[in-house]
Amino acid sequence: MAMRIVVTGGMGDLGSRVVRLLVAQGHEAVAASRRTGLDLTTGAGLEPVVAGADAVVHCADDPSRGDFVTVYGTRRLADAAAARGVHLVHVSIVGIDDHPMAYYRRKLRAEQAVAAAGGPATVLRATQFHSLAAFFGRTLTKGPVTFTIGDMAFQPVDTDFVATRLAEVATGPRPAAYVRARDLAGPDVLPLVELARLVRAHRGASAPHAVHVPPVGRLLHAFAESRNVPVPGAAHVGGRTFAEWLATQPARLTGH
Repeated sequence: MAMRIVVTGGMGDLGSRVVRLLVAQGHEAVAASRRTGLDLTTGAGLEPVVAGADAVVHCADDPSRGDFVTVYGTRRLADAAAARGVHLVHVSIVGIDDHPMAYYRRKLRAEQAVAAAGGPATVLRATQFHSLAAFFGRTLTKGPVTFTIGDMAFQPVDTDFVATRLAEVATGPRPAAYVRARDLAGPDVLPLVELARLVRAHRGASAPHAVHVPPVGRLLHAFAESRNVPVPGAAHVGGRTFAEWLATQPARLTGH
């Protein structure tokens, strides 16, 4: 049976993939964003978007705006969905429970807002996407040197793998209340130095020399302890490896 599913941030990288998957399955996928009249910072356009939806997949975010989209926008959306009994599927990040990074604290508060709304909702946490892991590998490498902190590592996940799971949850049974789906992660855990080596090799450069930086402060300690990496066996693992994803990218990586 075809469903009407709204995807916030439906024109972004993750959201657009969810939209394509849903359309390919025969569902009506509504890509909602500021360009289509939905502004989560004010709530403008929210009522007509949620009305008549069978589910909402919440991919919209804007870390540059602090709490306004990540926390307050999510709260508005969760309240609107709960008022209509619409299943809200919210994508979040693995390892945010005890992590001092400001953005991770916001994502945790967003999850709490979804739970507090009291409606049928599923939170799906994923590890960092391959593109973000590559960004860390690039930015923490200066010339032939990679600066690493303790056991800093990533278990990056393929964006398509996450999009597929979001579509599955949205089209699956609606929960009676708030639930956490099993976390998602990629196939391999990569220390930062190995990430940097793969990125440099991709553009024909030699392996970097590792310089270990002492973890000073709560934030560096969190990365040094690899809190962003799920406990072995805790996550649903799948999708392309980082090396497989990297092989499809241009030699000179940009963005994150």
